[in-house]
Amino acid sequence: FFFFFKQKTAYEISACLVGSEMCIRDSCGYQTIEVTSFVSPKWVPQMGDNAEVFQKINKPANVNYPCLVPNVKGLESAIKIGVKEIAVFGAASESFSKKNINCSIAESLDKFREVVNEAKKHNMLIRGYVSCVMGCPYEGEIDPKQVNQVATALYDMGCYEISLGDTIGVGTPEKTKALLDAMTLPKEKLAAHFHDTYDRAIQNILVALEQGISVVDSSIAGLGGCPYANTKAGNVCTENVLYTLNELGIETVSYTHLTLPTIYSVQISVVAVSLKKK
Repeated sequence: FFFFFKQKTAYEISACLVGSEMCIRDSCGYQTIEVTSFVSPKWVPQMGDNAEVFQKINKPANVNYPCLVPNVKGLESAIKIGVKEIAVFGAASESFSKKNINCSIAESLDKFREVVNEAKKHNMLIRGYVSCVMGCPYEGEIDPKQVNQVATALYDMGCYEISLGDTIGVGTPEKTKALLDAMTLPKEKLAAHFHDTYDRAIQNILVALEQGISVVDSSIAGLGGCPYANTKAGNVCTENVLYTLNELGIETVSYTHLTLPTIYSVQISVVAVSLKKK
């Protein structure tokens, strides 16, 4: 699947899927499907079937199937069942980091470094996520320089791409531009992951595209989101993203990122998407 700007810039679509059992049809053309998370079932019981999910889905050739991995123990579980790509997830907020993964930013980076180093021994690809890039439910405003430090640390340790997450959806076009202006990594190494809590995600995405970002995460029907946000709005709605891109002259095709613990037959409708420059 590809998106085309009027300038003929091509964008590759990738998708994410999470659930207890799914069927992915070869004809959908997914490039990347984020399948599940190898977190402790004690803290996130919904992910207790992660190995089963990964093993039961169909895996067409030439499609990547990354999984979220918070620590070495999770990585070991992922390796056992043949996972080839992982993602580590940190935060630009000290308070959020402690609430979400029970450690400081510095401690989290040390843990991720262990994970990344071990993953490299198995020739695995690693993606990085940074949460709370434009605001935190505990600390409020987040300094873009702090985001840059965390993103750079993840990239330097071996993450091929860093997704910048507006976790509680408080970003604005002005904040988006300020954030990206502060980033020292090449724009082709960054992705935008904006939640739509206050209906500003599309505006922020357009600013990100203007700033050179070519990877955008989204979620079908706006599913997902952050439990710490003030409203129940989830990730930016894929349908709205695709509609907007079409209106801008970008040829689009629907695809998917499911986040519900039930059985799905994924066809054209999507739950999460990435636009990646080809």
